[in-house]
Amino acid sequence: MAAAKALAHAPVEVTLVDRRNHHVFQPLLYQVATAALSPADICSPIRTVLRDQANVQVVLSEAIGVDVEKQWLIFKRGHVHYDYLILAAGATHAYFGHEEWAEVAPGLKSVEDATAMRRRILLAFETAEYEGNADARRAALTFGIVGGGPTGVELAGAIKEIAGQTIPKDFRHIDTATTRVIVFQGGDRLLPQFPPELSAKAQRHLEDLGVEIRLNARVTSVTAHGVHIGDEFIPIRNVFWAAGVKASPLGHTLGVPLDKSGRVIVGPDLTISGHPELFVIGDMAAANSANTGEPVPGVAQAGLQMGDYAGRAIACAVEGVPQQRRVPFSYHDKGSMAVIGKAKAVAQIGILKIGGFLAWLIWAAIHIAFLIGFRNRIQVMVSWFWNWLFNSRDARLITGNSQIEVMLPRSEEFVRNTSTVPMEPAPAEPPR
Repeated sequence: MAAAKALAHAPVEVTLVDRRNHHVFQPLLYQVATAALSPADICSPIRTVLRDQANVQVVLSEAIGVDVEKQWLIFKRGHVHYDYLILAAGATHAYFGHEEWAEVAPGLKSVEDATAMRRRILLAFETAEYEGNADARRAALTFGIVGGGPTGVELAGAIKEIAGQTIPKDFRHIDTATTRVIVFQGGDRLLPQFPPELSAKAQRHLEDLGVEIRLNARVTSVTAHGVHIGDEFIPIRNVFWAAGVKASPLGHTLGVPLDKSGRVIVGPDLTISGHPELFVIGDMAAANSANTGEPVPGVAQAGLQMGDYAGRAIACAVEGVPQQRRVPFSYHDKGSMAVIGKAKAVAQIGILKIGGFLAWLIWAAIHIAFLIGFRNRIQVMVSWFWNWLFNSRDARLITGNSQIEVMLPRSEEFVRNTSTVPMEPAPAEPPR
């Protein structure tokens, strides 16, 4: 999107290809997953965004490969020739060789992921309401999050707030405030990309909410029944993955070196070796910033800057500027932020290290500013204010399969006469 906009006034024809008809503001996907926002609040139709740019056409299709020598972008049915190509197909979840975990521990990269995760979260409470087996009920009210980065931290705080503040009065037979949320972090602190003092502050905020933090806890197995940390087993019905990403498989079709995450190793101008017409940007690219020599992080602001750079580089090339005169790409870090809970966040902006309500205000203002579309900005602001004022999450819709599965359904008499079911000790570890 940023690259297409950078080519608005260039004498070129731009074809933007995507397998979805909408742009997703990924930093707020977790808010869809936790019922604070609806999908339409963070999405915009691509055609609408670019309708005033006469040199752009939009194609709804999925690219499956690139023929670098023939300069073809390949689809399942046919191909299209390009003079310049910008690959920005993003990344997906990485399970470190355990792809079988994907079914029981979904991640969060798309609107479909977010609505599926929302369904699992809400169904957990519905299941617990009518589960007659105490062990199964405890497991249903336990959420595990693998990964202590921004996504894991934001999910943990939001789920605990739903259970403790939003829905306790909505259920008659369980105390949702007893819900356990456990973050499993393989390293020795949360938010490792933040300064240590902000990591410590984030952990304190989460623990104040009642979130359990397990540091230096490497997950060795994930099943439908729970999580293994070495020889320790924790019964958990709902596990969410926020521990790693791998680049789009499109990079494998280029025939060039990749890093261990499948990202394409690009040159200083974000092109592959020997092909100045082929740019790889965003989460697909393993690039170093020219101004610092450090790797460019896989965050939204880096993707925007890379897209703008690639678009301007093509515009210059069309005007006759040779590749040798391209200024290397430099990433300018505008800050890092993560929300911990209601009106609490941590932020690093330059030399400033901020936590608490002020950090949350800055986070909210920046995210609203980067949303596409006036309607989306107004809708999100209103929703956040309403949620903050009334501890409300009005997008609690269970879409798709809403079938609950209980081990032992409660009897009608038990349901009628029971207001709160106490929790019992966790069961012993089942056989592997």
